[in-house]
Amino acid sequence: MSTYVVMSKLTQEGRKTLKSRPERLKEVNQEITKMGATVIQQYALLGKYDFINILEAPDNETVVKIMVSLGSRGTLETVTLAAIPIEEFLQALKDE
Repeated sequence: MSTYVVMSKLTQEGRKTLKSRPERLKEVNQEITKMGATVIQQYALLGKYDFINILEAPDNETVVKIMVSLGSRGTLETVTLAAIPIEEFLQALKDE
């Protein structure tokens, strides 16, 4: 499994939905699980982004499908980053 960092920003519609149905946040996490990834950690943020999520997924394609599906709803905008464990990163540098 690979690790991904997803930073998200609610749209105006997303803020309305969260205010009226805060439980929607957990429902989306369940949808992510059904689409093939797992939310490992989740934090609400103060600043440019509203949330940061750490996901595990089998591959980039799974994450792309999830992000397109979530983004197409018009309630949030995301920035997704693949995360490499430091030990794997250092090993890759040694393998050159």
